[in-house]
Amino acid sequence: MTDTHAAIILAEDRPEDAKLLWQLRARADIEFVDNIGRQRGALASLTPTVDADLLTEPHRWVYYPWRRSVVGMLGPRAYRRLRLDRNRNLITDSEQHALSELHIGVIGLSVGHVIAHTLAAQGICGELHLADFDELEAANLNRVPATVFDEGVNKAIIAARRIAELDPYVRVQVYPDAVTADTVDAFLDGLDIVVEECDSLDTKALVREAARHRRLPVLMTTSDRGLVDVERFDLEPDRPILHGMLGAVNTTDLAGLSSTDKVPFVLGLLDAKSLSPRMAASLCEVGETLSTWPQLAGEVVLGAALIAESVRRIGLGEPLASGRTRLDVATALDNVDDPLRMPPAPADDTVEISNEQQEFDSVLDAMAYAAHRAPSGGNSQPWSIAIGEHSLELHIDPRRTSQMDVEFRGSAVALGAAALNARIAAAAHGHGTRLHTGSGEHTPLQISVELGGSTDPALAEMYGPMLERTTNRHLGVPVAFSAELREALHSAALAHGGQLRLITDRDEIRQCAEVLAAADRIRYLTNQLHSEMFAEIWSPGDPAPEYGIDVRTLELAPSDLAVLDVLRRSDVMDELARWDAGSALGNNTRDRVGGASAVAVITTHGHELADYARAGAAVEAVWITAQTAGLATQPVSPAFLYAHTDHELAQLAPAYPEQLGRLQYTLRRLTGTSPEEAQALVMKITSAPRPSLRSRRSPLLHTTSRPATPHREV
Repeated sequence: MTDTHAAIILAEDRPEDAKLLWQLRARADIEFVDNIGRQRGALASLTPTVDADLLTEPHRWVYYPWRRSVVGMLGPRAYRRLRLDRNRNLITDSEQHALSELHIGVIGLSVGHVIAHTLAAQGICGELHLADFDELEAANLNRVPATVFDEGVNKAIIAARRIAELDPYVRVQVYPDAVTADTVDAFLDGLDIVVEECDSLDTKALVREAARHRRLPVLMTTSDRGLVDVERFDLEPDRPILHGMLGAVNTTDLAGLSSTDKVPFVLGLLDAKSLSPRMAASLCEVGETLSTWPQLAGEVVLGAALIAESVRRIGLGEPLASGRTRLDVATALDNVDDPLRMPPAPADDTVEISNEQQEFDSVLDAMAYAAHRAPSGGNSQPWSIAIGEHSLELHIDPRRTSQMDVEFRGSAVALGAAALNARIAAAAHGHGTRLHTGSGEHTPLQISVELGGSTDPALAEMYGPMLERTTNRHLGVPVAFSAELREALHSAALAHGGQLRLITDRDEIRQCAEVLAAADRIRYLTNQLHSEMFAEIWSPGDPAPEYGIDVRTLELAPSDLAVLDVLRRSDVMDELARWDAGSALGNNTRDRVGGASAVAVITTHGHELADYARAGAAVEAVWITAQTAGLATQPVSPAFLYAHTDHELAQLAPAYPEQLGRLQYTLRRLTGTSPEEAQALVMKITSAPRPSLRSRRSPLLHTTSRPATPHREV
């Protein structure tokens, strides 16, 4: 039985198999192990749920003669799905299918044993050819994962048995003799990749010459400093074998060389100058104090990992050039990073929320300060402010736009809010105001807030709450809105030229949460939107923190903050986009909006920038009113908010225009927004603790210009 290596797969519905099973059950020396129920339960619990045809695939009984055991297990497709589930998504389903078709030959089953088993375990081969003439000795057990029961058994057979016990459905052909000029072609027949790990120098050359003739790539690893060797004869059929290191010597010449004469060639192949000191010194002792060169199990395992990644790249058509590289673990461990040696955290520069109202030299200074406190998307502050003799001039600054700010519509909303803040400040200082809206040579929208006319007491009363207005991103809890509060919120919007859609029905809030979560997912998965989103977020100690969002204001739990380091990586988002995955990217929005007291959408008639600015004033008025009532408000506007056309949606997220269009339609339907109306902002309103801190603003001098002659108080 020492030459038996193949498991016998039996199906009860085949008469000849049923007969053999009956015979095996009748034998007292045969053990039956039934894993069918356990595996079916595990298969049924997988996420996502597997197809019904896998759940109902007939099971098999697998007879292992060398074990005198029969194991009941899932059928081939179901077993593969279950066994390789933990590969996903490091290897995608489509990649796994492609890799499972590979036929790979491994020559030399000491180091090659670990390689062959790794390829089978990772599911990146469908058939293996294993060749080795040698039998296992106790001295091999320092690196070959066999046991004392395997001594005296051919190494290729040992590896084949271990693979059969891992997955009996992997096809394995065993060649228990040396690969020679007479047998090399039979061994290479049908292969896609060759892994060569034998000791014989002339066999190394023979295999490569034959592989080059067939245009097969050859891989090799050595058990020292993680050397992996790649020869892409599939791409370079004229490439010299072993990278030309043998010179003009051919296979026949090598076969006739003595061991001493082969030493220069061996040292060349091992790259003597790069060998570890102990390996190089050991080579000097071979034949003296050492019987052969030493190898360690850890290096063998490392080599198997390198070969597996090389096979994966070749199998999937990913870049892998001919040549050599090293992955030196010892050197890496000489350069470990100590997290305790990280630079100290920067000083906490938290800006506390204060009820103090600043003193100003003039009403226009107060108006400029108030305008500068207005909300804007990502706290981008997309304005420039000019203080005139009798007016405050607000302009959209085109340099501070973003991808989501389609045609400066979001900037117009911010400018409208800034204009209302300026009017509120003027009223609080005893002045009336008039607005003039237009465009300029260097700005798509400008608003002049001119002093004059009678003061507005209602605006003056908003001054303190306006200065205290802030974004509150706490999760919060839902509370019921009184009729008086609803009326106050609607009136605030109407008084400033907007309309309010207030959604308080729990099911409709849930539907809004799903729409906004799906839109956030697209924002994460779209390169430009993702880049801009994380460019907005800064941490204490980051340069130029006057713009954007302090990470502390996100009110995230420590575990969620840790996840930000993953979410900000564009390469991670690229993978999720490629898999059409990432549904969890919207979870934070789904949870926060789904738990809100209300979803508020401020709209206005018309789609011009002036209309959006008018809606911006309504946004600010509703926000101030809600916060005055003790509620927490947070903008949750979706990526599609300011896109009007299919073309604009395509420019916004080139891979997702149809999805964005459907989400946009759903939100407009939920909120009853007519085609003649523009949606200016979406907010969640809830009951929550006070925010940890408020967003900073850039110094006024960065955005404000003054006349050459200082103005006097009006």
